[in-house]
Amino acid sequence: MKDPMGIENKSMDIIEEVMCDTSFSKEESIVVKRMIHTTGDFDYRKIAVFQKDFVNQALRSIKRGGILFTDTKMAHMGINKKALAKACCEVKCFIDDEEVAEEAKRMNTTRSACAVERAASEGIDMFVIGNAPTALFRLLELAQEGKVEPQFIVGVPVGFVGAAESKEYLRASDLPSISTVGTKGGSNVAASIVNALLYMAVGR
Repeated sequence: MKDPMGIENKSMDIIEEVMCDTSFSKEESIVVKRMIHTTGDFDYRKIAVFQKDFVNQALRSIKRGGILFTDTKMAHMGINKKALAKACCEVKCFIDDEEVAEEAKRMNTTRSACAVERAASEGIDMFVIGNAPTALFRLLELAQEGKVEPQFIVGVPVGFVGAAESKEYLRASDLPSISTVGTKGGSNVAASIVNALLYMAVGR
């Protein structure tokens, strides 16, 4: 097969066959299938966790338009810009911002954590975190402090230091979210989740 959409559709058919042992809603299944398609990893059907009507809340928020924060340039690049524009949304990533870097040095913390603080200070309330556990931890602290009210959180940081724990912390919250159990995740996974939502909300 050489047709890109044909290849994708065939891939989705293969994934659909493996999804028979899950109990996701139709909309949740669409998101998980996109995660699997992006990674080639069927484990995501077992480790993806949706909370507080995440999909419907995220779809409502996206359809209203606004700004999404992401913790990495990789996730920023992976989100479909045509679909973003159709949804009247944009994505901001402050990881390379000089003021954020200076604040991180001053506070002896990560740029990712300071980038979240910057997003909250600008009134951003849709969060997509695929790499940095410190970003997710700080976001949840800010929410507890009443300094931000996230409409939804994509929380899928990857790695062996703090990633699993940050996602457990997210699942203990009362916020609409999607997370993954354990170490798996990543910026590509975060972008795939947002793309699945965008395609449901406004198409491609």
